Amino acid sequence: MEKYIALLRGINVSGKNKIAMPELRKVFEEFGFTDVTSYINSGNVLFTTANQYKTDLIRKIETLITEKFMLEIPVTVVSTKELTATLAHAPAWWDIDKEAVNYAIFLIPPMDIATVFAAVGEIKPEYEQIDYHENVIFWTAPLKTFQKARWSKIASSAANNHVTIRNANTVNKLLKMAE
Repeated sequence: MEKYIALLRGINVSGKNKIAMPELRKVFEEFGFTDVTSYINSGNVLFTTANQYKTDLIRKIETLITEKFMLEIPVTVVSTKELTATLAHAPAWWDIDKEAVNYAIFLIPPMDIATVFAAVGEIKPEYEQIDYHENVIFWTAPLKTFQKARWSKIASSAANNHVTIRNANTVNKLLKMAE
């Protein structure tokens, strides 16, 4: 049995794609996942399963959401082990400055790093920092100049529907809950 975190993209944002977390947890439990919990209202579900094929997990979770909530919601799944390793490779500058936006951008398969970088473009080093490890991009931009950062526009890029973004506080909390 392994602990996983499902990261759902774009639910409960500005009144769109509404899914109540108790109902979502129930769907996960009915499918047979165990130790199901959620964190905040933005689609973070922790669960345990013996199935260790992430592509199968992603496909099944997306199907469950479509069948139960009539919504097409992109999902990615990360194991506790993977998230621990990813955060161990986070750049030294990420999540240090509390007067900055610190995001972890999780790719939703089959999206790849090169395609995201091509879609969003080169960073503006005077306004932002970026690095990545495997399928997670670490991005930081000071709050004062956030709007000048190129990657602050990721939501309007072609990559937007193929990533899901969490702030550093959420990522750290999810890992702590999963351990």
